[in-house]
Amino acid sequence: MPKTTFKALVYGAILLLITSCGVSNSLNHVPDISQYNDSIPQRTKTNDSSFVLANSSLNKNKQGLWELYVQGDPYERGLITGSLTEELFQNQERYFISKIEDLVPSKSSQKFLRHFLSWYNRKMYLHVPNEFKTEIYGLSQYAITDVTAFDNAYLRGLYFHSAHDIGHALQDLALVGCSSFAAWGDKSADGQLIIGRNFDFYAGDDFAKDKIVSFVSPTSGYKFMSVAWAGMIGVVSGMNEHGLTVTINAGKSKVPLIAKTPISIVNREILQYATNIEEAINIAKKREVFVSESIFVGSAKDNKAVIIEVSPDNFGVYEVENANQLICSNHFQSDAYAEDKNNQKHIEESHSMYRYERMEELLKAHSKITPQIAVDILRNKEGLNNKTIGYGNEKALNQLLAHHAVVFKPEQRLVWVSSNPYQLGEFVAYNLNEVFDNPQQTGFSKQELTIEKDPFQYTETYKNYQNYRQLRTQVTSAINNKTALDDKVLQQIKLTNPEYWEAYYLVGLYQYNNGYYTAALEAFELAQTKEITTVPDRENVEDYIKKLKRKLRL
Repeated sequence: MPKTTFKALVYGAILLLITSCGVSNSLNHVPDISQYNDSIPQRTKTNDSSFVLANSSLNKNKQGLWELYVQGDPYERGLITGSLTEELFQNQERYFISKIEDLVPSKSSQKFLRHFLSWYNRKMYLHVPNEFKTEIYGLSQYAITDVTAFDNAYLRGLYFHSAHDIGHALQDLALVGCSSFAAWGDKSADGQLIIGRNFDFYAGDDFAKDKIVSFVSPTSGYKFMSVAWAGMIGVVSGMNEHGLTVTINAGKSKVPLIAKTPISIVNREILQYATNIEEAINIAKKREVFVSESIFVGSAKDNKAVIIEVSPDNFGVYEVENANQLICSNHFQSDAYAEDKNNQKHIEESHSMYRYERMEELLKAHSKITPQIAVDILRNKEGLNNKTIGYGNEKALNQLLAHHAVVFKPEQRLVWVSSNPYQLGEFVAYNLNEVFDNPQQTGFSKQELTIEKDPFQYTETYKNYQNYRQLRTQVTSAINNKTALDDKVLQQIKLTNPEYWEAYYLVGLYQYNNGYYTAALEAFELAQTKEITTVPDRENVEDYIKKLKRKLRL
């Protein structure tokens, strides 16, 4: 059959499938905004990093974090946020779309992807509360107007809220390894709850460059803050005015068959409408999700933290009894998942349990947790027993790729947010009570509570790691495109990160593909001596060694 005929049949089948599965309802859906005022004042630009719109504002602080304050009804919040963050929002969309285009470079394949996403997300609009769809719709009025394969700005904004979920389900699209912990009672310095978390969702350095610390005063529900990026109204890390905190850690998911409620929207609903753990659990229970996630909830009212574990076909709550600390990586711990084979396999094969044990080790090393100690734990780059495992290793708590890290003191309504690079910049402090009592002040941070930069970023080791990342891109490109590399590049990538197994693996793979079997075997055997991230990775290295020994008759 000619290729053109085959393609026509494929596209015809897809279009038929889309029509027959009710996708047109999704594609034509827009939230009802008739009850809202659709006009807002023009924003005033003070300078390139300061904007005001009525009682809302956007300012960039000296650490490079954008501080956004927004108030109003759902549509108003979306429009105001869109206007204030327009340039940041459009840049963020371009970064994200360029990431998709890198993965799917063909225009015809992008068209296919658009049709597939329309079909895959056909029920999402039924699972997102109208309030949040309205806010996204308002925001979408300021989206890019460039011609792309994803040209409906509102649907694009809705779909992008599930990117975190899809990235976790398909782990080749995002490096995932979030780590969280909490301490209270006699484990914290003042007896009050303290929480630390790393958010290791990675979509490129450009995507992580402009972080936004949002302070939102909605017309219904509770005031809250969250840390994310322009265009994101969902919550991945946040705290509300009642001292309730929410963060998320990915669990092991099957590839989902249909999109439902994005986990960041569930988090947003909890943050905006819950004051304690019980209310948070009740909100999480009523939403259907499409991937597995741990929702780490801290509560000033309860002075403790629990983990709500959600998946498409199960629900559990994990809390520690007669203990004063809680740890969460990327596997489930509640009785509801005790027999879950997917979760058990993840514990055995992934790096989740290793990071869990590392957090246990570091928490045990400190009798009382303070904000500074919490930050030190989040910044930790070593493996168990302080072993050097290479920089960027997913077994480390600090994988040197986090979008952000936060520390919460819920009872005092204090939060510390990391600044670039990764968790190495200053942790900037905010007091929610003071922000919401005086939102018209210039600058919201409490400079006297700032936690200093990690001096590691000024070391030769860090400079070498940055070089390693560039060399990694170069070597990976040569492997994928079957192009030649200078031998100096292969030597340099090992020297810039000598304890990281991946450096030797990439060299081995390049040499193997080019028929240099003796050199490849040497590289793979060196990789085998390092701390390899997962069981599948280790088995892959072992398989190459076996193949090479057969080829070399060893």
